[in-house]
Amino acid sequence: GTLTHELPATPETDVRGEPPRIGVFVCHCGINIGSIVNVPAVVEYARTLPFVVYAEENLYSCSGDTQEKLKERIREHRLNRVVVASCSPRTHEPLFQATLAEAGLNPQLLAMANIRDQCSWVHMKEPEKATAKSKDLVRMAVARATRLRPLPKVRLPVRKSGLIIGGGIAGLSAALALADAGFEATVVEREPELGGIARTLYRSIEGADIQARLKELVARVTNNPGIRVLTSARIQQIDGFVGSYRTTIRTSDASNKSDSSDLMVEHGIFIVATGAQYRTPAEYHYGESDRVISQQQLEDILQSARNRRSKTTAIKSVVMIQCVGSRDRERPWCSRICCAETVKNALALKELNPDADVYVLYRDIRTYGLREEYYRKAREQGVVFIRYSADAPPAVEVRPELSVTTRDPILGRDIRLAPDLLVLSSGVVPQSDSGELARMLKVPLNADGFFLEAHMKLRPVDFATEGVFMAGLCHFPKFIDESIAQARAAAGRAATILSRNELEAEATVAHVNPDRCSACRMCEALCAYRAIEVRVADERTNREAAVVNEALCKGCGACAANCRSVAIDIRGFSAENITREIKALLD
Repeated sequence: GTLTHELPATPETDVRGEPPRIGVFVCHCGINIGSIVNVPAVVEYARTLPFVVYAEENLYSCSGDTQEKLKERIREHRLNRVVVASCSPRTHEPLFQATLAEAGLNPQLLAMANIRDQCSWVHMKEPEKATAKSKDLVRMAVARATRLRPLPKVRLPVRKSGLIIGGGIAGLSAALALADAGFEATVVEREPELGGIARTLYRSIEGADIQARLKELVARVTNNPGIRVLTSARIQQIDGFVGSYRTTIRTSDASNKSDSSDLMVEHGIFIVATGAQYRTPAEYHYGESDRVISQQQLEDILQSARNRRSKTTAIKSVVMIQCVGSRDRERPWCSRICCAETVKNALALKELNPDADVYVLYRDIRTYGLREEYYRKAREQGVVFIRYSADAPPAVEVRPELSVTTRDPILGRDIRLAPDLLVLSSGVVPQSDSGELARMLKVPLNADGFFLEAHMKLRPVDFATEGVFMAGLCHFPKFIDESIAQARAAAGRAATILSRNELEAEATVAHVNPDRCSACRMCEALCAYRAIEVRVADERTNREAAVVNEALCKGCGACAANCRSVAIDIRGFSAENITREIKALLD
């Protein structure tokens, strides 16, 4: 099935070879433009410009009734170019392009003049200058419109399956969400078994049994006929583009690493859920004494005590240090989950031995949301929280006995603690091979080494590369419930692609003149979408030139603006078009 349907398309009128017949539509935008700019004067001026055969003013050009009128005017006056003088093309160009398409014109035969943002809003006290400037912008748009050419639509087939990289809770949740939506999914997990970092966790701070939850999730995935699971597998090569990827995966026998084989998987989208890892501490004599452990090792001890149904009376005093090797110059990020894990383990210690003394040395407690209640509960049960500053961290000695010295900001002096255990919260770090995967997928990492989303608010689970999404700890440290929510969001975004039979690629893409290209590779380095590469363009002479993958190109213009050989144009924004606009301004 499909989640989308297409309205019947209006046959496109072939206007190639016809002289330009331009219609100019000037918008009042209520009072946004009309109260400053003399709109009737701009319309009268537009009628004097070359190739303009019709001009009119509208109260709201973006309204439904005006859109219908615009289509009527195009048919009535046989317009083959349209100029709309209104607000920003960033917000309204797609609307007017759709209107042109419904009227039978190629959507790329539209030029817009932004007389709201660039005239009325910035010259509110100068109506004469705003009007004169509006005329200039309309003249430039008309000059550009005369050289516009219809651009063909590039349609790409869609393979209705997804590849999820990572078999942790985020990856498994994304696979299930895709399968529930009716799409096939392949899960690629590097380890011999599924589960990821969740295999090392036992209880959440709310008391949920993580292992039972993980076991149920793994069973649902492995028993789902729409999900294929590959363990002990790694991505070797990625080819293709959104809707039509081909990925080579190397699988190996967990008992015999040398016994491996490659298989090709064809799919439409990626969901990256490769997770992260707990950092192994290098501070406070970790590894020198078995009494200095990590929070994860403490959780193992506590789980063993629960399994034995015994009290941990042997542990009478515990000191926990937060932000170990985190929030510093080398690793400036907060791992977000450490404070809650510390509070969880402190409460578990108190549950197994109410008489135990538990001290938490912290810089900032970040048990955000409803987890704040557990922080309060820990304080009520006698857990002592002592703040320290980054420039005066605790001092630890392991010989002759374990001791921790820190400054108490309330007492205003140093205090010395002699715990049975010192527990370090060392944070979460990216996977060591994230850079290699980012290179293959042509997606960016942030400065900390985690995968970087396209936009924090508008596209929080998308990469800038079309058809690639993310979920879980590979994005940044987060709790299990947040990872599951993000995984389902990523699957939902992926479904917007997989639910279509074909995709329509951007028409305004880069175009390379191979005869002018010097193969300097600057465009390769600049392209944020990895849509251009230098390769052999003429097999007879073995000459190299830049080649554009139109399925990936977004027409941003970075390559064209920086091409030293002037070999690259953006279709619809050629150097000739822009030059004509500049000359029209100066006339």
